[in-house]
Amino acid sequence: MMDGVRYRKSTGTTNKRLAQSIDRKHEEELLSRRFQVEAQDFNPSMKFAELATRFLAQGAAKPYQRERLKMTLPYFANHEIGQINKALLRQYRAHRHSQKVLTETTVNRDVQALRHIFYWAVDEGILPANPLARLHLEKPRRKKRPVMSVADEMKVIEGAALHLQKIIICALDSGMRRGEILTQVWEDIDFSRRIISVTHSKTAGGEHREIPLTARLFDLLSKEQQKEGLIFTFKEQSIQRIKTAWKGALKRAKIQAYRFKDLRSTFNSRLIEAGVIKDVRKELMGHSRNEDTNDLYSHIELPLLREAIRKLEEWREGELQKLAKEVDGQDSAETTDRSAHAGSAA
Repeated sequence: MMDGVRYRKSTGTTNKRLAQSIDRKHEEELLSRRFQVEAQDFNPSMKFAELATRFLAQGAAKPYQRERLKMTLPYFANHEIGQINKALLRQYRAHRHSQKVLTETTVNRDVQALRHIFYWAVDEGILPANPLARLHLEKPRRKKRPVMSVADEMKVIEGAALHLQKIIICALDSGMRRGEILTQVWEDIDFSRRIISVTHSKTAGGEHREIPLTARLFDLLSKEQQKEGLIFTFKEQSIQRIKTAWKGALKRAKIQAYRFKDLRSTFNSRLIEAGVIKDVRKELMGHSRNEDTNDLYSHIELPLLREAIRKLEEWREGELQKLAKEVDGQDSAETTDRSAHAGSAA
């Protein structure tokens, strides 16, 4: 059916696959004929401002499309619609980025809004085709996630409330997500094997995983071991949000650079520094496996996971030793300065 008129035509064959192919070709011819008719009214010299005005009046524009037009209209207003093409869009991208620091995602929203207007114009018979139909959007650049140093870790833990201190240590030593940590129950811990099982995973399929406990995390949990119930609570109640407590800890530590989710990326970064291979890191962090044969049938055995956690602990111990030497060096320098000052005063 085209424009309310039903067309019937025999394909001349009893072969189903061939008949479908002929039918698709026939439909394409009808579409082409439709656009040829509509293209007779195509006015390539129409200004984009006029097209945008018609879209706003007749196109049932959504609020976000109206908002994006505020950005695009000043640039394209006086351009003829017959001149708007991918090359002009590339110039627009450069123009937007030159004005101020913008993410690719923000500029992509502008482009998507423009493309929608042109699709609407095609449907209304104003344009024969959408000049931006095959335009590829920019791939957003992934921001480098902050990695918490051991020095900052100590400051934040010291500035955190007691219930948050435990959560921070768990995040740094297990790589679990906030939601996973807050839903862990005592039944998930096997103290004899020194592992914690993550059964409420965020990944597709909710894959179960086991994480060996660091000595620090094992000691912390052993002291408060219970038979059942949530592991991490506040005043014996479940914890729903930690945003306020987290901000308070950062403020007291005089550090503002981290989000709680950065503790997970810190765990991964520390594993890399410790020399843990990618597949083992993925297993520990619960990254979903790709749908290919190698990933589907690969499983990292527990001894390899234990070795990874051992390397992590060795790495952290090394960082603590470096930090202690730096502090000792600073103290020695200050003592020398005070002695020199006292000598000159005498």
